[in-house]
Amino acid sequence: MPVDVEGYRDYVGARLEPLRRTAYLLCGDWHTSDDLVSATLVKLLRHWSRVSVMDNPDAYSRRILLRVWLDERRRPWRREAAWAEVPDRAVAATGTDGAADRLTLLALLAELPPRRRAVLVLRYFCDLSVEETARELGCTPGTVKSQSARGIEAMRARLAPMPDRVEEVRNDG
Repeated sequence: MPVDVEGYRDYVGARLEPLRRTAYLLCGDWHTSDDLVSATLVKLLRHWSRVSVMDNPDAYSRRILLRVWLDERRRPWRREAAWAEVPDRAVAATGTDGAADRLTLLALLAELPPRRRAVLVLRYFCDLSVEETARELGCTPGTVKSQSARGIEAMRARLAPMPDRVEEVRNDG
C-alpha cells in the first residue's frame, strides 16, 4: 500500500509542537526531546498507511513516543550524570511570571521513576482519562490510579517546606 506522504506531512505539521512538548515533559531536555520526536516520526512514517485510517492517530503517536522514551531510558549511557557541583539546596526563585513554578515542576517530574512520570504526563498534561492512559502504557487502570497517587504524593512531599536548621552559636569568650 503506498504511503500518503501529503497526509503524513499535514499530520506532522499539526502535531509536531504538542509531541515535542510532551517529549520535553518526559525527558526534561529540549535536545533529547527533539531526538525522541525524530525517532517517533520515523516509526510513525513506517506505519502511516495503517495509522492514517485510525480513529485516533494521536494516541498511536503518543504510544510510540512513550516507548521510544522508555527504550532510551534503558540505554546504559543514560544512567550516568555528571555534575560539576552539587547544590546544597534549591535556590528560592522570585518573580510572578510562573517560570520558577514550571522549572520546579519539571525538576520534581525528573525525580520520578520513568513509568510514574509517564502516567502523570499523560493524565495531567495530555489530559487523558485513566482508561486511555492505561491503554497507552499497556497496564491496568488500577496501576494508573496508584501510580498517579504515588507520583503526586512524592511531588507534594518534595514541595513541602523544610524547616531550616538553626545551629546555636557558642560563644566561648
